[in-house]
Amino acid sequence: MPPWALMPCAVARAARPGLVACERAKRILSSTTQAAIDIDSLFDGVDFSSKITRAKFEELNMDFFNKCMEAVARCLEDAKWDKSSVDEVVLVGGSTRIPKIQQMLQDFFDGKDTCKTINPDEAVAYGAAVLAANMSGYGNQKFKDLTLLEVTPLSLGLESHGEIMAVAIPRNTPIPVKKGQIASTSYDNQPSFLFKVYQGERSRSIDNTLLGEFLLNNLPHAPRGVTKANLCFSIDANGILEVSAKQPITGESNSVTITNNTGRLTKEEIEKMLEEAERYKSEDEEFKKKAEAYNALEYYVYEMKTKSKDANIRKRVSHVEDSKKMDEVVEEAMQWLEINKFADIHVITEKKKELQNVCNSILGWFT
Repeated sequence: MPPWALMPCAVARAARPGLVACERAKRILSSTTQAAIDIDSLFDGVDFSSKITRAKFEELNMDFFNKCMEAVARCLEDAKWDKSSVDEVVLVGGSTRIPKIQQMLQDFFDGKDTCKTINPDEAVAYGAAVLAANMSGYGNQKFKDLTLLEVTPLSLGLESHGEIMAVAIPRNTPIPVKKGQIASTSYDNQPSFLFKVYQGERSRSIDNTLLGEFLLNNLPHAPRGVTKANLCFSIDANGILEVSAKQPITGESNSVTITNNTGRLTKEEIEKMLEEAERYKSEDEEFKKKAEAYNALEYYVYEMKTKSKDANIRKRVSHVEDSKKMDEVVEEAMQWLEINKFADIHVITEKKKELQNVCNSILGWFT
């Protein structure tokens, strides 16, 4: 074996005592402003000795400390709380002994003192014991009430009409969980549903992560919105997601199962998606409002189209010319929808008002 092949093993052996020495120095710096790092025979019999100050330690780890504060801010945002709603800040976990983290938490909560009376290591051990008891089936109701449930890290949903992400299971929902939804056809005589399952926090489905998709075929021919399918989102205790759909009239059904190994995101990818959702929040809200306005106009156009073909309503319309005008207005509106998918929201809103004025003047109380 060539000498260079032994290098990775040698480096790994040298790193172990280095990690132990650094951990020891980190703990010392929680109570003093300077710590020594001494390692006997670090590599090839060479000893290592150095000193590190608390200020240098804080500088090296500031990115990690800032991430801790981001997690605290996100926790409050998800809970829809503000800082004034927090009665007490309890520190749990070894890293909460670091003075810089304590100071940053105190500053974050506007000077509120942090509770340090609970031993962080004992609290972690107690929580692990409670969780183990519940998972093994030996936990009583008291233990169950104390357990923090696993939650969905990102929202789960389907792509709806207009490329909108229709959320079925919101982010931070405790699992296991089961939620139902109803899907409707988007156009007349639609032969099938294509269900695309997405994970993410963006308003537009394609800005999220596609987890899987499936088809539901042989839909009965019917006008837009009449044919429906019953959807079910189910996540079990192991985090396995199953999305199923069934058409109640034909009995047709299909589903997709997504495990932790098929398209699920890593912790780093989840963090990145949350950051992007926050960065593009205003743009996403604008897109969602525009898409909802467009869908509302489209729904109204199809509603008027259905009414214009209703024999009973046509008989009661006072003039034949009005019936023809109604047909022309609806046809023009459908063509307008085709070429104005990216129109500004105020243009779409004005178009709907204009159409409503014309249709109401013709149909009167029938609308």
